[in-house]
Amino acid sequence: MTVIVQHVSDAISLGALYALLALGIGLIYGIMRLVNFAHGDFIMIGGYTIFLTAEQNVVVTIAATILMMVALALVSERIVFRPLRRASPATLLVGSVALSYFLSNLILVVFLGRPKTMSFGRDLVEHFEFLGVRIPQINFVVIVVTLVLMAGLALFLRKTTIGTNMRAAAEDFVMAQLLGVRANVVIAMAFAVGGFLAAIVTLLYFSQTGSVSPRSGLPLVIIAFVATVVGGLGSLVGAALGGFVVGVISVVLQIILPVDLRPFRDAFVFALVILMLVFRPGGLLIVQAMRERV
Repeated sequence: MTVIVQHVSDAISLGALYALLALGIGLIYGIMRLVNFAHGDFIMIGGYTIFLTAEQNVVVTIAATILMMVALALVSERIVFRPLRRASPATLLVGSVALSYFLSNLILVVFLGRPKTMSFGRDLVEHFEFLGVRIPQINFVVIVVTLVLMAGLALFLRKTTIGTNMRAAAEDFVMAQLLGVRANVVIAMAFAVGGFLAAIVTLLYFSQTGSVSPRSGLPLVIIAFVATVVGGLGSLVGAALGGFVVGVISVVLQIILPVDLRPFRDAFVFALVILMLVFRPGGLLIVQAMRERV
């Protein structure tokens, strides 16, 4: 029983972190049909923000990281993606890859390639007893924060005017504009919310890893994209569900794989994802807007 509780805790915690990652990707895709591959680099830059402010008060570090992520998301939307808004999806994709390449190499020039260590969130690696199992505090924090943010995002999208406009734009962007929805405001808000989610992922992720490098964002954005595809492109609920599914699969494989094969766990994860998509290519959930596009 204690082993089961430990593994369930790890699976839910990892799935929750992946769900937040996927929500950041899925929110932008739902409105712009853009897979923002620079999302992982935003998180990487957030990691360097933590590194630079780690000696300050923890409130300063959290505030600085959130402000940096939101500002970076808004600037990228204004400078890179707004001029490309009416371009083809392939052009938007190339723009996001180019932004990702630029940001990672800019950080490489400024901070060089060696990983930077940080002490942020060191206290969260401590354990607490639950049903006789020693569970890291960070697992509990990740789960609670994810549930709170998902509930807050749902309320924001359903109970506020801008949230309603964002949902309308995700359903039919052209019709929403004809009905008076301001495209610039809606898309900028989507990027701001995505930046905020990236900041939270940054704080949770680097409090566990304790180090950051110019390539830290690449595996994160791949996981986020895979989780979004698994859940169903265009569906925020699907993105969150896909994140949990990928997290659970990762933990299960870490348990059942032989020791020699565990370093290749992600390869097995992606193979299972490919196999799943062969039988359900649209993902777990398909929204009406995506059915109409197909």
